[in-house]
Amino acid sequence: MFRELKRAMLFTLVTMALIGGAYHGLLWGIGRTVFPDQAEGSLIRRADGTIVGSRLIAQKFTRPEYFQARPSGVDYNAASTGGTNYGPSNPDHLKAVKERLDAITKQEDVSAGQVPSEMVTASGGGLDPHIPPAAAEIQALRVATARGVMVGGSRELIQAHTEPPTFGFLGRARVNVLELNLALDEAFKR
Repeated sequence: MFRELKRAMLFTLVTMALIGGAYHGLLWGIGRTVFPDQAEGSLIRRADGTIVGSRLIAQKFTRPEYFQARPSGVDYNAASTGGTNYGPSNPDHLKAVKERLDAITKQEDVSAGQVPSEMVTASGGGLDPHIPPAAAEIQALRVATARGVMVGGSRELIQAHTEPPTFGFLGRARVNVLELNLALDEAFKR
């Protein structure tokens, strides 16, 4: 019986070491080797090395000279991801969507039909860093005017930063708001 107990304990310890440590260490090493940028959090750095954000997490931009991300159910707090969990017929959800739609149509001087749904509804994780190209297009005039440049310059940057669907068929075309705003800062230095 002592021999069986010793074997069981040894099996438990070896299994815990392999599954609890070695397996994770192996995957971590593969990730760092094969996908070094993603393993570091897909961070975006300035030329001096300063971290300005992640390609994967939305940031709140409120100044008129910047493109704005889609609404966040968690106020852009990466430590608290999640959606609002409101159903499409929930009165609170409908009220929030109407308020956002009214604000966008007034701010961008567009009709309600021109506003993509992504600009009035929060994403499931609350931190979606992308907007559709149409959402960027309706903001182009405001951004260009605030920066004192021709709207064509904003539109060129939108086109240059539009990512196609993954593998050409998964998802839709999208624009990373943080990368677009950093490109604006670089192209139209003030």
